[in-house]
Amino acid sequence: MSGTNLSAFFANFSNLTVLSLDFNSISAPIPGFFANYSKLSSLSLKYCQLQGSFPKEIFQVPTLQNIDLSHNLDLEGSLPEFPKNGSLRSLILRWTNFSGFLPNSIGNLKMLSTIDLSGCSFTGSIPKSMENLTELVSLYMPSQRLQGPVDFIHWENLVNLVHLQLEFNLLNGSIPSSIFSSPVLKELLLSHNQFSGQLHEFHNVSSNLITLDLSFNNLEGPIPVSILSFRGLYTLDLSSNNFTRFPFNGPQQLRNLSTIDLSHNSLLVLYNGSSSSSSSFPQIQDMNLASNKLRTFPNFLRNHIYLERLDLSENQIQGMVPNWIWGISSLSQLNLSSNSFSTLERPLPKNSSVSALDLHSNQLQGQIPFFSPSARYLDYSKNCFSSSIPTDIGYEVLDMSNNSLSGMVPQCLTEMKSLRVLILRKNNLNGTLSNRFTGYCGLRALDLGRNQIKGQLPKSLASCTNLEILNLGNNQIIDTFPCFLKSISTLRVLVLRSNRFYGGIGCSKTNGTWQMLQIVDLAHNNFNGEIPERSLTTWQAMTADEDGSRPKSNVLSSEGGQYTGAVYSFKDAITVTSKGSEMDLVKILTIFTLIDFSDNKFNGSIPEEMGVLKSLYILNLSSNAITGEIPSSLGNMRQLESLDLSQNKLSGHIPQQLTKLTFLAFLNLSNNQLGGMIPTSNQFSTFPPSSFTGNKGLSGPPLDNKTGLPPPPPTRNGSLPDSGSGHNEIDWDLISIEIGFTFGCAIAIGSLVFCKRWSKWYYRAMYSILVKIFPQLEERLGNHRRHVHINQRWRR
Repeated sequence: MSGTNLSAFFANFSNLTVLSLDFNSISAPIPGFFANYSKLSSLSLKYCQLQGSFPKEIFQVPTLQNIDLSHNLDLEGSLPEFPKNGSLRSLILRWTNFSGFLPNSIGNLKMLSTIDLSGCSFTGSIPKSMENLTELVSLYMPSQRLQGPVDFIHWENLVNLVHLQLEFNLLNGSIPSSIFSSPVLKELLLSHNQFSGQLHEFHNVSSNLITLDLSFNNLEGPIPVSILSFRGLYTLDLSSNNFTRFPFNGPQQLRNLSTIDLSHNSLLVLYNGSSSSSSSFPQIQDMNLASNKLRTFPNFLRNHIYLERLDLSENQIQGMVPNWIWGISSLSQLNLSSNSFSTLERPLPKNSSVSALDLHSNQLQGQIPFFSPSARYLDYSKNCFSSSIPTDIGYEVLDMSNNSLSGMVPQCLTEMKSLRVLILRKNNLNGTLSNRFTGYCGLRALDLGRNQIKGQLPKSLASCTNLEILNLGNNQIIDTFPCFLKSISTLRVLVLRSNRFYGGIGCSKTNGTWQMLQIVDLAHNNFNGEIPERSLTTWQAMTADEDGSRPKSNVLSSEGGQYTGAVYSFKDAITVTSKGSEMDLVKILTIFTLIDFSDNKFNGSIPEEMGVLKSLYILNLSSNAITGEIPSSLGNMRQLESLDLSQNKLSGHIPQQLTKLTFLAFLNLSNNQLGGMIPTSNQFSTFPPSSFTGNKGLSGPPLDNKTGLPPPPPTRNGSLPDSGSGHNEIDWDLISIEIGFTFGCAIAIGSLVFCKRWSKWYYRAMYSILVKIFPQLEERLGNHRRHVHINQRWRR
């Protein structure tokens, strides 16, 4: 139904009482004459692609009881002043572009039972008059810009309130006890606000409350014992606050509580009773106590026979992991990472229900413990294990990196059908790799970097046709370039750096291509010959979209859920050379692209075809024997951030086209045979003299025109210092600007990188924004928040 027909068709239906046009592509404004429908009681126009501004007068139709305009993202409007004793019962504006303040006259709608403003853009405070809405059952106002306190509202008047959602706002002040007092309240969501202070003991609370979420606020102090009065509570989330104590052994029991999240607080002591005593949560299935200040293992958990998921990561727990934890028959996921555990209490069980175990970043040592073959995910990385790898080990995701493991990589690991991720980086493994990879190989990631592996690369590795990440860097492998791996079309990351590979890399007799290849690091080997231009044009992941925009940023990972139904995933890390320095790339983004051929014996010229790699971020061809001119086509690499062509035999001028690389932050053309004037426009005016030194024919800023060397630093007034002066004066005005800028960036970025609470808030806030733009995300994920929340814990 078109917008024109809408006006023409309904203009004469002034006696309509119910009008429902849901899921019609009207794509037009709403005609104002609907306000003249004096008998209209129900108006529903959801999912109609409505546009323009909604006429305020329609809200004031005296007979109107229900209005639903939800899921019309281009529909704008604001709420009017409502008349006294209005008949409106249901006001649903979910996922529209309504904005403005909430009128105080909304309290005149005494019959109102449902308010749903989710995903709109209302601002200001919540009107005190809302306490007059005694018939209100559901109040949904998440993801707004509401601010101010809520403790001045008499929430106890809302005796029929069942659902209260105010999350993702800017509300502050204390949380009043009266907000818990509705006798039929089932859902209370106040997360992602700025509430502060302590939670006081509750009185006359609802025993029907099922979900309570106060996460991501600034609440502090002990959690009140009266929280145990919510007898029907099923989900409790108090994460990301500053709580110090929780009544785990309180006088009452929450027999229905299934999920509790107290992560990212300051909890010191959880439980004072004996380990044989029962806690307040006999039915608990999912418990998250990560990132607190716990120093001892919570022994009361041994009585929780229904526990399925337990997260104690990022605490200060020392000593021994008790063996009774493996006796909880329902336990499937256990995260004890980032503590100070030194040993696992023996004996270890031969059969355990745990399918995902994360012990990384502890102080565990000795032999690698063996768990049940039913385990799918095992992370032992960043410990002190020093034994060899057991030959009977078998998992889907296995990470034992950053230990002191010795011996050879067991042949059985190359023959396993179930193994998807194998990470043995940074150990003392030696010997050769088995040539027994089979056609059933399911590996997606193989990382053996930084060991002492010798010999040749096994040809049977080509059987792993799903391989995405291959890191063999920093070993002692002696072989030619593995052209046989070109049959693996899924390969994204290839790292062979710091080995003894030799010969050319042309692969002229191989038909396969690496269309998804985004990182190729061959640095510090003995490769020679010319850089093959034919291969460059097939690396489609390094070419840009037609509009030249940067692609979406995702993390390259091997998702456990894709092949096991489990809720964990793995994210690999590699070491790359970026902007002249080595750095650890902890999470490999799918947009990150790199070519590093440095420190080899490549010769010939740089292929013109290199310019087609318009999505390349880092190009390093330094320390080779490359000759000829710098191709002007490199100016087409619009995403390039780092370009290192130093220590070669390049000649000619620096192409003016390179000044079009507006993202270029690092440039090194030093120690070549370049000549002419250095370009000065755009980014080139920011590069230091070290980017161009060692080229006798170059001239112009930032080099001295006569010598081809960096100019002496100027004094404060701009003149050159006397040759006899003993020091150079520092321009503190300039330095203060640089320090201020750097310090500001460090605070902003450091908060996201090092402060998990801030980063977690940031990413959830970004999710809220994305849901406003793409409401289908909320529709799809809204009923699965709990599962998504669990999933996030096992992602690294």
